[in-house]
Amino acid sequence: MKTNIGISEENRQAVANELAKLLADEYLLYTKTRNAHWNVEGADFYDKHKLFESQYEQLDEIIDNIAERIRSLGHYAPATLKEFLSLTHLTEREQNDNSAKGYIKELLQDHETIAIKLRENINPFAETYKDSGTSDFITALLEEHEKTAWFLRSHLK
Repeated sequence: MKTNIGISEENRQAVANELAKLLADEYLLYTKTRNAHWNVEGADFYDKHKLFESQYEQLDEIIDNIAERIRSLGHYAPATLKEFLSLTHLTEREQNDNSAKGYIKELLQDHETIAIKLRENINPFAETYKDSGTSDFITALLEEHEKTAWFLRSHLK
């Protein structure tokens, strides 16, 4: 059945395309955070192990919400690693050691990259594509990424 939510098909497609990129970014960040959780080493292992666990759990929920938002717009969410790697703005793991500081720096950079991308889409979603719902949705995600970035940044002081 046709999606009829007051947003044109063309606009819903444009928003879904941007959300697909966001989903890919979040999935790659989730994977990198899981990697940090599993492989972090050092004197502060347990604290960082738990920190990364809480972060990947938060990202898991974000991923699900983004995919469901794409579906609510009448489109299918990308769901393969190949698709995610072709859509993401992020890179796979760059650091070579398993120190908490190294993981934190890399994850911080990724959260900040996602925050910038989210901020760039808030007004276009609302104004250009007439989708205030998705604009509000990504504004809330922006706040979560900014808070997580702050937490990570605080570990580097």
